[in-house]
Amino acid sequence: MSAVVDRPVSESVRERSRWAAPPRPVWEEEPAKAGLAAKGLVLGIACFAVLFPLWIVIVTSLSPKKVIDDTGGLVVIPKGITFVAYQELLGGGQVQRAALVSLGVTLVGTLFSMTVSVLCAYGLSRRDSLGHRWILMTLLATMFFGAGLIPTYLLVQALGLTDTYLALILPSAVSVFNILVLRGFFMGISPELVDSARIDGAGDWRILWRIVLPLSRAVLAVITLFYAVGYWSAWFNASIYLTDQKMMPLQNVMIQLVQKQERPVGLAAQINTGQLSPLAVQMAVMVLALLPVAVLSPFVQKHFRKGMLTGAVKG
Repeated sequence: MSAVVDRPVSESVRERSRWAAPPRPVWEEEPAKAGLAAKGLVLGIACFAVLFPLWIVIVTSLSPKKVIDDTGGLVVIPKGITFVAYQELLGGGQVQRAALVSLGVTLVGTLFSMTVSVLCAYGLSRRDSLGHRWILMTLLATMFFGAGLIPTYLLVQALGLTDTYLALILPSAVSVFNILVLRGFFMGISPELVDSARIDGAGDWRILWRIVLPLSRAVLAVITLFYAVGYWSAWFNASIYLTDQKMMPLQNVMIQLVQKQERPVGLAAQINTGQLSPLAVQMAVMVLALLPVAVLSPFVQKHFRKGMLTGAVKG
């Protein structure tokens, strides 16, 4: 009977301890009420500074043309909601095609970048690998010295990558910083696990796949998010290496809409006839560009502290 009664109590205690603050060291004083209030005020101001512009963008994108015209610009207080801007953007045409291009480049580019970065970092984390010190020094040198824009463009042009989607991936496929973070995390894995696997006959590929990667989920999630956000937000490579308007990713189309350089035919007709506000279209494109990052970030947020600190400090 006692075991039946004690079980839910112990589970509730564990549930409370999971969300409770970690124990404070004995040498650290209890925070004063004034300090806690100051911290709360600063955090509140920081959250307001981040969320208020986002609120304005969302509200303006959902506001009717008459409300935007009456306010003379950005809308702070909503006075009616309409999804006309989103319906026109996602109803087909250049914006929808650009969103698909950005999605495809992000998925393929992130997969390619993570594969290369993981393999390179694992090889550099094994001290007995061939020439790992010289390769590491070469990679570090690229963080401080670069060839420049013109040689890079000439190289991409000589390889025949201009006006291809590979030009959006290969020139910025690998980040040395991400490789160093992965290498530091891999070096922090217990050598006894690797040695025991080698004794059992496992090779480097099986050790990487069965031991190293499962233990590195935190840092892998963080680096994957870094690469994905980089590809999704990239616009510079497309503006240099692409000339076909149909191949432009979403960020470049958003720049064109915001700067009013070129508009899709359907949107241009509705804007010119006064049926749609150009400001609402610009804000809607911004929301569509921010949406994937805003959706993915909360799922990876819990891994940031463990992945980045452990990978950057160890090794």
